[in-house]
Amino acid sequence: MKRVTLFVGHYGSGKSNLAVNYALMLRSCGKPAALADMDIVNPYFRSADSARELEDAGVRVIALPFANTNVDLPALPSAIYGLVESRSEYAVLDVGGDDRGALALGRFVPYILEENDYEVLYVVNFYRPLTGNANDALEVMREIETAAGIRCTGIVNDSNLGGETAPSDIEATVPLARELAALSGLPLVFTAYDARLPRPDVPGPFPLTLQRRPV
Repeated sequence: MKRVTLFVGHYGSGKSNLAVNYALMLRSCGKPAALADMDIVNPYFRSADSARELEDAGVRVIALPFANTNVDLPALPSAIYGLVESRSEYAVLDVGGDDRGALALGRFVPYILEENDYEVLYVVNFYRPLTGNANDALEVMREIETAAGIRCTGIVNDSNLGGETAPSDIEATVPLARELAALSGLPLVFTAYDARLPRPDVPGPFPLTLQRRPV
């Protein structure tokens, strides 16, 4: 486990849910963990939506003051600087979707590179528009890397069809994930799946508790 883990990806790839589950996994392993919601574009799902669940588990949450509203505020809490610089906690950063959201990461990149204890995980859902094949997914990844000023270090296959997903749907995307790994020269770190489903036959299965929006 690296000290800083960044989740990046296309809108709707599932990176926010992955960030939440990864932070909870760190706590279950006894690590002091904090999650920073860096989604300044205010999509439908945010990691901040799970703040209560995270805090109950002992994960510190850093989020925009306007999270869960319709206000888009292109600014990030100064606490994120402290999280990146202090090195006292395992940091999980949920980076905004696509290259627009990744731009906000640029100001923290020098600190992350200086410490050199990080992973940038590119989350891909091959059932989403614009990432339906390996070449298109690679193009989106390169755009994110350019905007953020940091290269991805691994790939996470989070291909799903929401509540209609069957294990076979996930298994069917394994060749695409492996093709993307080959094209990018990056490892396929794990394959996410809904923990309520039977375990699919995939490389590095990572069960997810699905994120719920607060009522």
